[in-house]
Order: sequence, then C-alpha cells, then structure tokens
Amino acid sequence: MNIVKNNKLMKRRRWRIRRKIRGDNEKPRLSVKFTHKHIYVQFIDDKRGVTLASASTRHKATPDRGDMRPNIAGAEKIGAIAAKAAKEKGIENVVFDRSGARYHGKVKALAEAAKAEGLIF
Repeated sequence: MNIVKNNKLMKRRRWRIRRKIRGDNEKPRLSVKFTHKHIYVQFIDDKRGVTLASASTRHKATPDRGDMRPNIAGAEKIGAIAAKAAKEKGIENVVFDRSGARYHGKVKALAEAAKAEGLIF
C-alpha cells in the first residue's frame, strides 16, 4: 500500500473516531499521537478547547527522555507518566482517543500502562 493511501485511510479513521467521542472537564479525552521519533499524550477538555495535562518524550520533566523511543517499552513508560500527570490534576476518568491508530502494539501498551496507574477508561 502506498503512503498516500495509507495516510488517507488513517485520516478517515481519525475523523470517524472523533465524531463519536468528546471530552469534558469531568471526563477528558486522552489523545495519543505516535510519530517516528516521539510519543505525545494529552488530556483535552473539548467543551472549552483546553489541554488539562500532557506528557511526551520531549517534556523536560520526563526521566530518560533521550533514551526513549516510540516503541512498546517507551509507550509503557509514557503511559505511566501521563497517568501520574493526570492524577496530579485530579483526572481519574478519561475517554480514550487513539487518533486513527489501531488498538494493538504501542497504543495498547500505552493504554494498559495508564490503566495500571489508576486511570479509568
């Protein structure tokens, strides 16, 4: 499959998912984005259009951020860090937004790590 078609399919999946889920102050949207070099996680209140908490492999507060890669091991670490950041802001319940990625591998590892730290999906 060529890259243009693959990107088009991912964009359609992303739109289909975003049509169905919305985050608010009590139950924000947990948005996950994987690039070739980094992992980004945000807790978003869609009603106000505000990011409540975030974590990524680029944040200065992330331990060992230079050694983290966007693989399953890195996803598990970032999932745990993101859950702790959410807990500090008083967030316990979230709606999971996988941003068009399929729920397996890295995405599943990140979600399971966040669940293990106490987030409720």
